[in-house]
Amino acid sequence: MTIADACLLAACFLPVACAGIAKSRGFGKPRRDGGFDNHNPRQWLAGLQGWQARAHAAQLNSFEALPLFIAGVLVAERLHASQALVDGLAITFVLLRVGYIGAYVADRANLRSTFWVLAVACCVALFFVG
Repeated sequence: MTIADACLLAACFLPVACAGIAKSRGFGKPRRDGGFDNHNPRQWLAGLQGWQARAHAAQLNSFEALPLFIAGVLVAERLHASQALVDGLAITFVLLRVGYIGAYVADRANLRSTFWVLAVACCVALFFVG
């Protein structure tokens, strides 16, 4: 497994981490007291506000970012691009996405957008490194 392959796996778990952040204040509480409602999770998530709502939005965006990243890594590796370059772009993507999630939860919109653009640039670059 290459470092880029490990980054694919890490990127796939970023939405799960966001979901945990979004739901964290609801764990351990009964539903009647506002605790997480596993019987109707989408409705419960739709009612979140503040940083929890932003964590949920980061989860959704993390899922949206996956296809381009996965395709970029697979294309770069299929074209036998320099593995060091592919690994570097993949690591950078994951780090930028972690920064993106942190900026989103912290309500730092401009920083979040910067991280998003740079992460997309990493994905696009992967298509052209071969």
